[in-house]
Amino acid sequence: MRLSRALVLIYCAGFLRSLGVGLLGVILAVYLSRAGVGTTSIGVVIGVGLLGACAATAWVTWAGVRVGCRATLVTLSFLAATGGLALAILPAYPILLILVFVGMVNGMGTDRSAAFALEQAIIPGLIPDRNRTWGLSWYNVLLDGGGAIGALGAVLPLAVSAWAHIDLLGAYRYVFLGYASVHAMTGLLYLMLPADSQLLNSPEPAMRGRVPSPQTRRTVHGIAQLFAIDAFGGGLLSDALVSYWFFHRFGMAEQSLGVLFFAVHILNAASHLGAAWIAQRIGLVNTMVFTHLPSSVFLLLVPLASSSKWAVALFLLRETFVEMDVPTRQSYVAALVKPHERPYASGFTNITRTGAWAAASSLSGLVMQRLAFSAPLVIGGALKIVYDLLLYRNFRHLKPPEELARASASSPSILET
Repeated sequence: MRLSRALVLIYCAGFLRSLGVGLLGVILAVYLSRAGVGTTSIGVVIGVGLLGACAATAWVTWAGVRVGCRATLVTLSFLAATGGLALAILPAYPILLILVFVGMVNGMGTDRSAAFALEQAIIPGLIPDRNRTWGLSWYNVLLDGGGAIGALGAVLPLAVSAWAHIDLLGAYRYVFLGYASVHAMTGLLYLMLPADSQLLNSPEPAMRGRVPSPQTRRTVHGIAQLFAIDAFGGGLLSDALVSYWFFHRFGMAEQSLGVLFFAVHILNAASHLGAAWIAQRIGLVNTMVFTHLPSSVFLLLVPLASSSKWAVALFLLRETFVEMDVPTRQSYVAALVKPHERPYASGFTNITRTGAWAAASSLSGLVMQRLAFSAPLVIGGALKIVYDLLLYRNFRHLKPPEELARASASSPSILET
């Protein structure tokens, strides 16, 4: 697969952005807890940050192409940098929530930002259909690779505190300033992207008349409803909250959590390439369902573990499979619509997912505190199983173009029979 300059820039920017996302996924809840923020309020902070990402994704969906993809990506990067500054300053709680919203602070540990949604729409236009899933898989490999290295950065506050002889909260603030700088660097990379007509592989008139067809709307809205179920389950399982669960349940310190989530992101990255290989053989929908189901079963077993070793082993088994539906899902949505409709399709499905994440994340701390400490893991796993079953029932017969072409090529014609 030949890499264009635009594709390389997007890959690099996504990698840098995920460094910060992986870092926050491990340390955000622990940092807020050390700063005296309660469990319920931690969940609200995570949820408000995701709500900000949801609002930004809505803007991308309906105004991103009109404003310009390049300008939109640059703006999003510098807004994200303000989120790091807010965490470094840690103002009064109401002001913190406003800045976390504006800065789209992501405690999920997985990049699901507005920039992520727009990049999903751009990448399929830069590569042929036959390589679409592979191109998105490599993109997600880089995101998870960045997330893995970012997760290792969880040890940075301890290292900075020891090296600079300052208190731990002060060391955290320096780390968050570094997070803000990384987002500023992604903005500089986006400034080097070409014009939108090249990014979307669509002529300017088609982009201006970008209203999707009724059929596209029906299809996108139908699959987005199912994505909301999966995302609500995932919102209960943000890296920040799962990290806090291991921290509280088994007393795992930041350095151990960093190593754990480094391994998580490495497994996620490897699974993306496995997903592309499997999808070529059994199809996108089958790959999404048959890899996602076992991951949810492993998740349901984690709270039953009697020791940290068993809990970590089951959690890592879950992470081996759970992300295989990501590049296949992105590829499937892109395949169902025309090139100029991809920003709408990607944006709408990501709004749905991010909104459900935000709602669930806001409730996760309350559920953990009032219902049961492990309740988010159980409820989240059960919802994901429901999603898999409904997705298979409703979409197994709707094939992308490359699968229809393979089926046609493998079927004998009338003249051959």
